[in-house]
Amino acid sequence: MLPSTAMAETRNLSVTLRVFLKTYRWRKIDPVPMTRLAKPLSECRVALVSSAGFVVPGDAPFRDSVRGGDYSYRVIPADTDVQALEEYHRSDSFSHEGVDEDRNMGLPLDRLHELAAAGVISSVAPRHVSLMGSITAPGRLVERTLPEVGVLLISDKVDVALMVPV
Repeated sequence: MLPSTAMAETRNLSVTLRVFLKTYRWRKIDPVPMTRLAKPLSECRVALVSSAGFVVPGDAPFRDSVRGGDYSYRVIPADTDVQALEEYHRSDSFSHEGVDEDRNMGLPLDRLHELAAAGVISSVAPRHVSLMGSITAPGRLVERTLPEVGVLLISDKVDVALMVPV
């Protein structure tokens, strides 16, 4: 296991994982879709979308049995105790120590509340989204899940969605 401050190096990964990473057909998106803000950040409602595989206690965990990765999502209410979140990220490609020590590493909800309190952003969205990272077959995620997540964020009048990759 790598220390939480270390970046994974290929030589530290298992042979199986190194072969997988070398042969995987990585998706390229060009140009990267984005939209400029229509108003100052201090007037924006902000949501978080994380790939940490976090689940609110009592909610169904992400499933390891889904071939290509569990493409579902979980809603994390804004008033959730971040430290109580359960992690179901399936990848061994990174050290989980950081998110084990502080869940804000994977879903910086406490930091977002601090930004709102300081006036850097207008408000924290009422709901945030947790996805499973390490989805090797992202077609269902792109075609089914992300449009649903978009509808959720639009219904919450979110101006900015911060992506938190894990």
